[in-house]
Amino acid sequence: MGDALDRLVEGRRLSPVQRRIARYLDDNLAEAIFLSSVELADRAGVSQPSVTRFAMVLGFAGYPELRQALRPFVVGDRSSSRANDLQTAIDVEIENLRKVRDGLADPSTVAELGARLAGCEPLPVLGLRVSSGLATTFAYFARRIHPDVRLLAHGGSELADGLHAARRAGAGWLVAVILPRYPAEAVQALRSARELGLRTAVITDRPDVPFEADVILDAPVGERLVFDSHAAPLALAMVLVEAMADAAPLRTQARLEEYERMIDQAGVFVDRPHAPAGQPASLRSERTDQARESAPSTRKTPKATGTVLSDRSPANRERPASTE
Repeated sequence: MGDALDRLVEGRRLSPVQRRIARYLDDNLAEAIFLSSVELADRAGVSQPSVTRFAMVLGFAGYPELRQALRPFVVGDRSSSRANDLQTAIDVEIENLRKVRDGLADPSTVAELGARLAGCEPLPVLGLRVSSGLATTFAYFARRIHPDVRLLAHGGSELADGLHAARRAGAGWLVAVILPRYPAEAVQALRSARELGLRTAVITDRPDVPFEADVILDAPVGERLVFDSHAAPLALAMVLVEAMADAAPLRTQARLEEYERMIDQAGVFVDRPHAPAGQPASLRSERTDQARESAPSTRKTPKATGTVLSDRSPANRERPASTE
């Protein structure tokens, strides 16, 4: 055991459960000092009261006091190490993104799921509490390429109504974003969806989650900051939108062109101020389109074994210039 815990546990008799907590802290101290007692209990495979008793055995009033005492062993002088701490948090996110990238070496799972979701009308999207932000982002972009995406971001009877309405309207799938801490209501909504006959696809942080789904797409969350960061799950969600677009290229093209006409007419966005002086934004856009058309295309529509839509073709799709 390292110096961080040697001084605290020296001369104390620990139960097997308490030794398990001590081992986890020793192996994962840099992460553990940012965890709540509930999160530490989950990581160590013990109960939350066991974590509290462990802290008290070591002479602390509770786990928060133990955590505070352990932090200097990891971070030292916060005034001198703060920049490195923040950089380390970003490094963790970069590694999380790398894991997502490695998992896409075989894109068949995402491609097949994208094809099935593209053919599902309506397409309900669930996200509660902290997961509602990512669910909203996914639904926002999915609506650009899919005719009927229904966001379910509120619990209670409204959530139940939304699931029933989507099923009655012909939905066959539910996309759910369930990130830690997993809302009990979201997990129950998954069960209800399956009872209604919906298949479920879940974007979450790990494959061994405490709920069932037909398809699990996992991307780790960053845990080095006060609150979790979700760069990797966001990237995975956007990959899934891409797979949906690839599954229906003609529909995607038509919907994006229609959307571009609408936002141009309504003046929804302000152009970025990077055009050369005196050059109209429309000319800049025209030149961008010309460059895109003249560039050779190497992109291929991924093959999938799921639902095949009538407008799907093997031809490479072309999309209008848009970041929205």
